[in-house]
Amino acid sequence: MDELRLDGNAAAGPLGEVFSFEVTTAEYACRGCGRAGKLGEAMVYEVRDLGTIIRCPDCDSALIRLAHNRGRYLVDLGGMSYLMTG
Repeated sequence: MDELRLDGNAAAGPLGEVFSFEVTTAEYACRGCGRAGKLGEAMVYEVRDLGTIIRCPDCDSALIRLAHNRGRYLVDLGGMSYLMTG
């Protein structure tokens, strides 16, 4: 499997296809450790042909899992307590 690790700003493109706001400046809280921060500070793992995983920089829990298949997106936000714009 070919995996690429980037900072949270790299998720702007794929997440911009799903959300109508600038997601990298949105604040989140990690369900795993409680860390709050801007999504742009998180770690992004892009796995070729599978999708994108955004992880907490403190505990490495998956905050967001994003897959694109047959013109549809599957988004799992289960790793966050909240995602807030602004």
